[in-house]
Amino acid sequence: MKKTTISIILTIITITICTYTYAQSDLYKWTLEKPTVSVSTSNDVKTNSQIENNNTLNLESGSAILIEQTTGQVLYAHNIHEKLRPASVTKVMSILLIMEQIDNGTLAYTDTISCSETARSMGGSQIWLDTTETLTVDEMLKAICVVSANDCVVAMAEHIAGSEEAFVQMMNDKAKELGMNDTTFKNCHGIDEDGHVTSSYDIALMSRELLQKHPDIKKYTTIWMDSLRGGKSELVNTNKLIRTYKGITGLKTGSTSLALYNLSASATRDDLSLIAVIMKAPSTKVRFMEAQKLLDYGFNKFAFKSFGNKNDIIQTVSVNKGVKKCVDVALEENSGTLIEKGKESQISQSIEMKNNIEAPIKRGDVLR
Repeated sequence: MKKTTISIILTIITITICTYTYAQSDLYKWTLEKPTVSVSTSNDVKTNSQIENNNTLNLESGSAILIEQTTGQVLYAHNIHEKLRPASVTKVMSILLIMEQIDNGTLAYTDTISCSETARSMGGSQIWLDTTETLTVDEMLKAICVVSANDCVVAMAEHIAGSEEAFVQMMNDKAKELGMNDTTFKNCHGIDEDGHVTSSYDIALMSRELLQKHPDIKKYTTIWMDSLRGGKSELVNTNKLIRTYKGITGLKTGSTSLALYNLSASATRDDLSLIAVIMKAPSTKVRFMEAQKLLDYGFNKFAFKSFGNKNDIIQTVSVNKGVKKCVDVALEENSGTLIEKGKESQISQSIEMKNNIEAPIKRGDVLR
């Protein structure tokens, strides 16, 4: 059988530069648009429409999805747009908004958070916050990510937005921004409430956003055991895959009598990052077993081919009418593609850009 080569052509059109070409720096960063990918049908990763409602793994759960984290490619789908109760997987969105506040400088890990009577009285999974105590954002995140503390997530919501209701509006606004069209949030914790619904597809979207944009969250979501209050409050992660699954990076469990058992599980091996979402599993055992089955399926079948990492120098280009005759060009972001395992050698890369670029060149200039 004739070997088919998959050619990945990176057409680079946007230049990001710290200074004009006659300044001291000679390292320039290029912004990549989505790669132009030329593939044969037999070698292509299946598209979303081709795998819709596929349950070849015979999963018992009501809904399930597997995506590749970097590209967002859907690799396995089973009832992915069915609107179901998310339970505490809701907190993925709450955590995302908290991390946004931290990363934009509005909130710091060392900030202290007080507990209102509303937060104290939440019930469900909690660390028994008291209105007389305060915890740092760091401690709150630890409690939310490890033991799914409802009292802590409400306290954080009130601190950020002034009230849980205002924070829930922020959650719904973010969901709309991410294209989570199956989702309506009614609260920030996931306790059952009529109309509080989402889908496995939408959970995958917000999980990907959290992991891609705020990777520091993994220092919390990978904790197996820890403690708070000087060792007086023991924490054990509700996600049992943290202890047993190679490469696990998170992410969040959830269960109620109505929602049954849900999980967003993420893992990375050999540069391939996957997110598996399980909803409405009949038992906690099935939840973890089927998440692992999805992750195993992805790692066994697919690989991630890297073309370069952020700040890698990829080429030297000539500059006309500048003090310097040439400049080094570096990747602004990581570059790569998802392929079927065993076909890595069939990938070729070429970089196309203009020669003899004319000075002056400044940050944000677009080259056609």
